[in-house]
Amino acid sequence: MSATTGEAIVGAVAVERARGFRQRWYRTPAFVAGLAIIGTLALAAILAPVLATHDPTQQNLRNILQGPSTEHYLGTDQLGRDVWSRLLYGARIDLRVAALAVLLSFVLGTVLGCLAGYYGRWSDTVIMRMVDVMVAFPFYVLLIALVFVLGPSARNIYIAVALVGWVSYARIVRGEILVAKRQEYVLAAQAAGFSDARIIGRHILPNVITQAIVFAMSDIVLTLVGIVTLGYLGLGIQPPTPDWGTMIADGQNFLTTQWQISTIPGVAVVVTGIGLSLIGDGLADLLRPE
Repeated sequence: MSATTGEAIVGAVAVERARGFRQRWYRTPAFVAGLAIIGTLALAAILAPVLATHDPTQQNLRNILQGPSTEHYLGTDQLGRDVWSRLLYGARIDLRVAALAVLLSFVLGTVLGCLAGYYGRWSDTVIMRMVDVMVAFPFYVLLIALVFVLGPSARNIYIAVALVGWVSYARIVRGEILVAKRQEYVLAAQAAGFSDARIIGRHILPNVITQAIVFAMSDIVLTLVGIVTLGYLGLGIQPPTPDWGTMIADGQNFLTTQWQISTIPGVAVVVTGIGLSLIGDGLADLLRPE
């Protein structure tokens, strides 16, 4: 097989996969349902300034712990802040931080996985020993420890998640590349003298990235739960900025009287997780080679 033929085959496969995705996505119930859930949540977060009825940080100590009403759809918290408005702005913060943090992990893990899988030898040894060290500790323990050391802020959460989360992507991409680099079209490209960057970027990566993309959906759920946990422990987004984890912590002492303060943010986390899981299942079906 010539290098030109190999590139043509890779290009044809990519085009056919894209065409199949466009033709079948709306016939995949899991993907459509997940897209509807996440799309609704994302739209609500984007339109938070429009949908919110009050300033999410404004306190009114004469109106604390009020039940749901026409003025306060979900009532008020212990500082008189509107729960509905804080829920919307909390979605803005938590969804954005989770998505961007996973994107950083995805890019870093993919790059390191490509280096380890394609070049092998010392690069593979060094990277995989780093992976072994990282997987020896639970994800949440490392995340909490890093944020505790770096300090609570959105920027430090990005850094902590990227430093912890790249491991899974590196393992997935490395394993796929170990198989793909022995295929004829890759060997032909190497024989033709193509650069390593071109071979990895145009020949290998389009065929091995699917599993990493599917895993990213569940990884966002894992990261979101981590961010909410950090907020609950006081190590996440700092007050007065609204955050689902902080809202759960603030309302836990009032569960018997104003249950919605903690329960609604918790339900939002669960619904987000279900939506992302459905998208992941749908993508696994849509991107599976036929």
